[in-house]
Amino acid sequence: MFGISFSELLLVGLVALLVLGPERLPGAARTAGLWVGRLKRSFNAIKQEVEREIGADEIRRQLHNEHILSLEQEARKIFTPTQQEPTPVEPVATPTIHAPAATESAPVTASVEPAPVVAAPSTEPVAPAAAPVAPAPQDPTLPPRAP
Repeated sequence: MFGISFSELLLVGLVALLVLGPERLPGAARTAGLWVGRLKRSFNAIKQEVEREIGADEIRRQLHNEHILSLEQEARKIFTPTQQEPTPVEPVATPTIHAPAATESAPVTASVEPAPVVAAPSTEPVAPAAAPVAPAPQDPTLPPRAP
């Protein structure tokens, strides 16, 4: 861990034997071993605590991201128009009214205005609608017209 080789440990042991003497060396070695064990346990406890905190931070980050995603989805639901535009009412066929045969006048046509389209009230802002375009008489998707 610290890069101490066997020769360096042997040198430290010899210095300790000379300084402490043979009577106190075993007690000093025992005390040093206890202190080293306590330091290792302390470092391991700190390491585990940091790993737990990092894991808790990751979990908090994931929960925060999930919360943001759910808020984003709710916002999309609110701001996305889900209400369909009402379809315009088709105008009724224009009947031709002929004048009596005694007079030679041009045929008169009566026109029928389509009923106005009323949409349900909405809280969303509505863009101005374009004028409805009359469908082509040959459109096969429309129901047949009355004669």
